[in-house]
Order: sequence, then C-alpha cells, then structure tokens
Amino acid sequence: MKSKWRMLHPATMFFLLTVVVIFLSWIFDVYGLSVIHPQTGQLIIVQNLLSPEGIRWLLKNVVTNFTGFAPLGMVIITMFGIGVAQHSGFIAACIRACSKKIQHKKSVISGVIFTGLLSNIVGDAGYIILLPIAATLFYSAGMHPIGGIITAFVSVACGYSANIIISTLDSMLSRTTQEAIVSSGINADTIGPLSNYYFMFAATFFIAIIIYVITIRKLMPALGEFKGVVRFEGYKPISKRERRALIVALIVGAIYMLIVLWATFSSWGMLRGVTGGLVRSPFIVGILFILSLCFGIMGMVYGFISGRYRTDTDVVDGLVQPMQLLGVYLVITFFASQMLACFEYSQLNKCIAIMGANLIAAVELNRISTLVLFVLFVAVINLIMTSATAKWTFMAFIFVPFFAKMGISPDFTQCAFRIGDSATNGITPFLLYMPLVLTYMQQYSESSTYGTLVKYTWRYSVTILLFWTILLVIWYLAGFPLGL
Repeated sequence: MKSKWRMLHPATMFFLLTVVVIFLSWIFDVYGLSVIHPQTGQLIIVQNLLSPEGIRWLLKNVVTNFTGFAPLGMVIITMFGIGVAQHSGFIAACIRACSKKIQHKKSVISGVIFTGLLSNIVGDAGYIILLPIAATLFYSAGMHPIGGIITAFVSVACGYSANIIISTLDSMLSRTTQEAIVSSGINADTIGPLSNYYFMFAATFFIAIIIYVITIRKLMPALGEFKGVVRFEGYKPISKRERRALIVALIVGAIYMLIVLWATFSSWGMLRGVTGGLVRSPFIVGILFILSLCFGIMGMVYGFISGRYRTDTDVVDGLVQPMQLLGVYLVITFFASQMLACFEYSQLNKCIAIMGANLIAAVELNRISTLVLFVLFVAVINLIMTSATAKWTFMAFIFVPFFAKMGISPDFTQCAFRIGDSATNGITPFLLYMPLVLTYMQQYSESSTYGTLVKYTWRYSVTILLFWTILLVIWYLAGFPLGL
C-alpha cells in the first residue's frame, strides 16, 4: 500500500518525539513556565530533563518506564488467549460458520462499528481484542484487513464516551464534576453517572452512521484491494467434527462467562469492589484477563475436540504464536513508553493544558460560542494529554463554575468536555494504545506508519467532532435533558 504520507518507522517517530519533549522541557524551564493547579492550589513547574536531576531520573527509570507501561502487560496477557483461539482454528471456525452473514460487507462493517462503540463498557478491551478480529472479518468478506483495523480503531477511540449502557467513565467523570460543584459552592443538582445518558445514547447511533458512511465512501475505496501474503481459509465448509467442537467450545465459554457474571452481580459479589460498586472493582480491573482466559479456554476445547490439538505442547505453541507479532510491538512500545514517561515527568502537558484552560475561561463570548470554543479546546489538548480523568481533574474546577456563571449547567459542561475528549483520540500519537494499533497495521503492510494511520483517521475525527458538537448545540437550544 503506497502512500505519499509515508513517514519514519513508528519506533523512530517515538524516539524523535522523546527528543522534542526533552528539548521543550529545557526551553520552558529556562523561561520559568509554571501554573497553579485549580483543585489543589499546587504550583506546577516544568521539570528540565536536561538538568542533572532530570538525567538521573531518566537513567534510573528507563527500565521501569518500559516495564511499567500500562498497556504492555494487558496486551501480552490478552494476546495469550487470542493466540490460542487463533492457533487452534477456533476464530476461523466461528467465521466460517457464519460465512453467509459475513459475505454481506455492510453487515460486517456495521457489526464492527457497533461493537467498537460499545466496547468501552469493559474499558480498553476494544483496542486489544477487536482490532485483530475486525481485520480478519474484513479480509474474509473480501475487504482490505487494514480497513477493519481502522474502522474498529476509530469506533473505539473517537466514540469512547458514547454508549447505550453506562460505563465506568460515567461514574469517574460525574464524581469529579460533583466535587467541582461542591468546592465552588454552585447551586446545582447532584451530578450522577446517568447525567449524560440520554445524549450519549443518541450520540452512539449518530456516530455509528458517520463512521459507516466514511468507511463505505472514503476508506474502503482509498485502500483498494488487499494484495498481501496473509492467507485465510475462505468459505471452506465447516465439517461435522469442527461444528461439534465449535458448539462445545461456545457452550463452555458461555458457562465460564455466566460464572464470572454470577460472581460479580449476585449477592455474593466476589468480583465487585469493597463498596459494592464496579468502579475499580476486580471485575473491571481484571476484565482483559477474564476475556483472555475465556478465549483461551474456548480455543483449547475446540482444538482438542477438533483434533487440532493432541498434547499440551500444542497449546503452548498457540501461546507462543502471538510473540512474533509482539516482537515488533515491544520495540515500538519501548520508545513510546520513554516518550510518554518523559512528557509526564516534565509536566509540560499539565502546564500547557492549565494555561490554555485559564485563557479560554478569560474569553468573553456568548454561551453557545464559548461552549463550542471549549469543545475545540479540549479536542486540541487531547492531542497531548489523552487521559479523560486526568484532564477533567483540573478542567472541572475551572470550567464548571465558569459556565455556571453563564447559566450553563454542570452536566452540559461535562458533556461538552466528553465530546472534545473523544473525537481526536484517533489522531493523537500520545494515545497509550497507538503502538499496538501501528503493530496490527504492520502485520498486513510493513510500510504502515503513524502518517498512514492519520491519513485515514483524520476525516473521522474532524467529522465526528463537527457533527457531535452541532448535536450538542441543538440539544442545548431545544432544552432537552441530557440524562437523569
């Protein structure tokens, strides 16, 4: 896949970004850049990575920056289970069993989009699990596999706040919003996890249509026909033995998930948090391992019954298979983890974000214009600071009282924040899962880079940001309630 957007290898790109961060930390330290955290009142200054202290920190933490990189362990654990499921032929059998439905390209695209939009129920699982499966589904339906990766990626990333079911993000953001209300002494209704539910429910279908139209009209024609070396069994009829193995594996997987759900939602509630909730509970924190184990169990059951597996060595071979893919991922992740750790240590992200927030809060415009400007500001800041909870921790204490004085309720302020926070996830190099996305793409095209990805995702981000913001303005002018 040739492209004029061709750039350096992702590992090289992250290395150069690290150099840029180190240089900027030195420049801003020379000029004494500092801000006050609006919640804690703490003075935040830029940490110079070229100072003796900064150099000592980097040398002492270069290993832990890599090993402590949040997605690294989750990706490896999850890929174990997916590796067994793929190596045993379980995933291919599922696709072949549904070959009639998969032949309908529009159904495959719609299914991937909705699955991606709903995946935030279980945190970041969509980035790790859905992307490789989407690539296989697209290829089996006669479409470019990278199209599946990109479609799944933008669905998970750009629609991260939208869902028809409440997620942990709703609880965490609403808690911070409520703290900002109390600390500012605002006379407003209590903000709970369902405060944006109506709007996000409608936005889920709204965003799904946008992604679907762009995928059909722009992405797939631009990618063209896949001419790589990856092989797929196509629509080879599934044998009786394979069908029996598939049915038993699915039954075992269903029983496993029922046990997990019972251990979470029953009166016993072993997998709920100490307070009885799901936020930061063993179920949510361990969801990727739970899903990986489910895939692994179903893969083993299918492998042994179908005859593909005969000994435990075959299972180990399935566990080892993803390591070839992870070799590239580990190299990219090493440089990405150093860049992100340096950026966090320097506190450049916080200083820039807080300075920008104070500047926006000082602008005097009408309600709608200021609300739209706020959405755009969050979208830009999201390019360098992707954590929603980290951004909202200080933005809530600036903008909730600011907009309250203008007559805009805290739930609308929170909703506007979530739009900007989600839309540009598809184009930021600072996304924690960006190394994994690029690794999946390189599996099908070694020339794939960050530039290749942005070439296709920018249209999704810009369009979603534009129309999602318009939807919010219409919702506000019409006086519709955002949620409960």
